[in-house]
Amino acid sequence: MIVSSILSILLCCILACSSALSTGLRSAGERNRRKYNRLTSGRFEHKSPPHNLVSRSHPQDRPIRHRQGSENDYDLVVVGGGSGGLACAKEAVSYGKKVAVLDFVTPSPHGTTWGLGGTCVNVGCIPKKLMHQAALLGEAVKEAIDYGWEISDPEEIKINWENMRQAVQNHVKSVNWVTRVMLREKQIEYVNGHAEFVDDHKILARLKNGSERTLTAQNIVIAVGGRPNYPEIPGAKEYCITSDDIFSLEKPPGNTLVIGAGYIGLECAGFLRGMGMEATVMVRSVVLRGFDQQMATLLTQEMEDRGVKFLQRCIPLKVVKVESGKLQVHWKNTQDGTEHHGLYDTVLIATGRRALTSELKVANAGVKVVESNAKIDAVHEQTNVPHIYAVGDVLHAKPELTPVAVQAGKLLGARLFGKGKTQMDYQNVATTVFTPLEYGCVGLSEEEAVKQYGEDNIEVYHAYYKPTEFFIPQKSVKHCYLKVVCQRAAPQLVLGLHFIVTCNLLSNLRLCCRCTMPTTSPQSSSYPRRV
Repeated sequence: MIVSSILSILLCCILACSSALSTGLRSAGERNRRKYNRLTSGRFEHKSPPHNLVSRSHPQDRPIRHRQGSENDYDLVVVGGGSGGLACAKEAVSYGKKVAVLDFVTPSPHGTTWGLGGTCVNVGCIPKKLMHQAALLGEAVKEAIDYGWEISDPEEIKINWENMRQAVQNHVKSVNWVTRVMLREKQIEYVNGHAEFVDDHKILARLKNGSERTLTAQNIVIAVGGRPNYPEIPGAKEYCITSDDIFSLEKPPGNTLVIGAGYIGLECAGFLRGMGMEATVMVRSVVLRGFDQQMATLLTQEMEDRGVKFLQRCIPLKVVKVESGKLQVHWKNTQDGTEHHGLYDTVLIATGRRALTSELKVANAGVKVVESNAKIDAVHEQTNVPHIYAVGDVLHAKPELTPVAVQAGKLLGARLFGKGKTQMDYQNVATTVFTPLEYGCVGLSEEEAVKQYGEDNIEVYHAYYKPTEFFIPQKSVKHCYLKVVCQRAAPQLVLGLHFIVTCNLLSNLRLCCRCTMPTTSPQSSSYPRRV
């Protein structure tokens, strides 16, 4: 009942602060008799107890094995100083274990490197969200005039890239420092060296000064994450940057072509356009593959309305630097076969990421990886080598999200060295795409729900809404949209929730996918009538 009340209040508050726009209901025969209903209000019946990203271990789970009579240097060595690895290391030392963390950043092709803390801290979540916020503030300053703020010349408002970048990097470096201090206080040994497996208990660390050091451990956790992929085209590594570089560029990127239409590509294009720069996104197949495609289409339309250009169904052929210093990009339209080219100040590659298992030489330890992506297909973070584990983005088919890695690492440490029995639950993890209008989701996309349950067995409730803060500046609300995907049969278990909003509302709505939609009847005026 508590969960039901919280969810009802949250959804009702959102809709109460909005002006619902009319949405056409589809006929009963359309799309195999699938019915859409406008979501106006409702109560959620709690179906199962809430869980905090964990589930009880299954009797058939593989037991964690401990090596007896070990003479290793450490109880645990963590390879990778990112969020998941550090969480596991901190948990292990809380049980009095001897722990070392190895971390080393190979410079990007453009020479970019960074400190301790992993992708999220240095070239991911944190700088990305700070630059996203910088772009939103520029928009808010101009809207402030409608709210009564006196701004002499709003057209002269512009961002100073150098100052903004320095502020972001100062914060990142402060987190690096705090992380180093934390390791020292907890007596976790930090080794700034590139790690390679020698065998399943021994790791060779190549230090920055050229020396080498060997460490042995009873248990080893692989938490190396990944780095951006480069397409196999001329000029890609020579002239293009990636998300490894964008947050520390000394000069503003100017007119930017983003190759890749995943969440990283859209987020970068979004904040660059919000800062007043030209941004173009090259799309090979679909926008936001793996996400709900109706929501992806709405996000694309919203970004186009804000001035972001999209090159649909195009692939890059080569990148050439011309005399002016600009980059001439040649590409091909895969639909009609035509070839085109354009000049840009910056080309940002966002075509996915690769796991760093080959650099780690995991084969020397007997660890198997998935051939297609070099990631590790672990069972409850345990690889095929019983005392070697993996957490974070290096895992195959798991959410690549910092809170997930942190929780998985913490639980693993508790199972290894404490009395913990809980396993990480990777299902129904909420996430947000930080485009100018943010997109949050939890659970299944509509496409995946249809695939798993059949189109005749799902029901979709949806609504357009108008946030209160949009009224005074008269901002467009045509893409403010939400939908709930659920099973058609009673009690209508919620399978997925999708929201295009102006703030991160979905980070704590994982419980929605453990609830049901309200039962409706023809006599009830409180709920949507079915047609």
